[in-house]
Amino acid sequence: MLSFFRVNARYQTISLVVFFLLLRLPFFLGGAPLLIPELNWMLVGEQMGRGFMLYRDVWDNVSPFSGLTYWLIDTLFGRTPFAYHFAAMGVSLVQILYFNYVIHSREVFPERTFLPGALYALFLNISFDMGTLSPMLMANTFLLFAFGSIVKMLVRREVTTQVFEMGLYIGIATLFYLPASLFMIWAFLALLFYTGSTFRHHLLGFFGSVFPLLMVVLFFYLNNGIESLNRNLLTSVFQAKQYNLNDFSSLLASLLLPLGFGIMGFMRIFTTLRFVNYQTRIQQVMALWFIAAVFTIPLMQFLAPMQFVIFVPPAAFFATHYFQSFKKNSWADELQFTLMSAVIILIQYQGLRGVIPGISMGKLENLRAKPADLPDQITGKRILVLGQHSGEYINNLTATPYLNWELASYDLQNLDNFDSVIHVYDNFKKDPPDYVVDKANIMPKLLNRVPALKKQYGLSQWKGIYQRTDI
Repeated sequence: MLSFFRVNARYQTISLVVFFLLLRLPFFLGGAPLLIPELNWMLVGEQMGRGFMLYRDVWDNVSPFSGLTYWLIDTLFGRTPFAYHFAAMGVSLVQILYFNYVIHSREVFPERTFLPGALYALFLNISFDMGTLSPMLMANTFLLFAFGSIVKMLVRREVTTQVFEMGLYIGIATLFYLPASLFMIWAFLALLFYTGSTFRHHLLGFFGSVFPLLMVVLFFYLNNGIESLNRNLLTSVFQAKQYNLNDFSSLLASLLLPLGFGIMGFMRIFTTLRFVNYQTRIQQVMALWFIAAVFTIPLMQFLAPMQFVIFVPPAAFFATHYFQSFKKNSWADELQFTLMSAVIILIQYQGLRGVIPGISMGKLENLRAKPADLPDQITGKRILVLGQHSGEYINNLTATPYLNWELASYDLQNLDNFDSVIHVYDNFKKDPPDYVVDKANIMPKLLNRVPALKKQYGLSQWKGIYQRTDI
């Protein structure tokens, strides 16, 4: 298989597409389990489709362009997981083909092959959760476009107006996934160390990156949502995270092979003397990418392989050098590539289908959305979950802005504050739920604080569930 992708021929572009689709075959044959973050993104798009504004009327920390994408998918296809998987395949194919195009057309390596795209396709399948349309996956596309702009400047040995284009791509990536803003530093260092950039070029790149951000801030300012934008997005990114480490073994197993081969490829660079000057600079730029990606880890909202898709470009880049460092038709090279591919496919199938009984590694059990134990009457209803939702919304609609519990706590666990009580009442009045699933024992205090709500809601026949009295 390795020797096949080392052949430099035009038809290999089609081969990359077919190879990736074969790797994603399990998604066509039986689908993938719904994940809690994926359900959350669907709910955001659903609420926006009903006319509610992100952050102001829908309290969640998804970045604005990602929310806009989920709204568009919900408008076209509704709450359909396959639509998200299909869109993710399209985005992934764009990344694979573009990454291989940049490496191939700019002669980043002495040997021109389609191996970079093949490795990129493999590493995008290290876990089944990478098959969904995550904000990081979408942001990664524009970071690759920024990388392509940098490569053009390094090859031509001059800084042009493309520096604005590079900054613009990073700004758009930030609007898909806020921690991607750290790559502004990556771009600045790349220009500073490896190009003849002037202060004017740096200023142009900075303006390109902040321009789309300023446009979004202006939009929320004009729609009375700047305070909500700050609280629900900007501030929440820098809050201390409490990660669930029960799936940590699955995360390590998924990342071991891509990062392992990437590191071995990076180490082999020091023993290779056949690179020209601009190729060495591109390698150093990609090493800076890896360092910038490391600094995004503390800003991640949860730990899962899908969040680490930002490491795929440097891993595929340096792994390409590792496999190309062997002579063509080397049996050791071919054997390593085949074993690596087999293990990656096994991890993916283990997560999706549990092909090895008794082993939970790769299944991401704690991230899966499981149908909650709700009465049959609470199906297709508008509900509010007070506490961390796990599967209550699978067969129901969300009501009120309080979708993200960590953000909702700002009001709901601060009921001794008069302003919070007013906010809660206004939000209930604007979008009243039919049922309130009280997992945090908040409703008794809320009903005492707001007599008007006490007239509208009462404890139902089911423990911990409050029902609107007029339904």
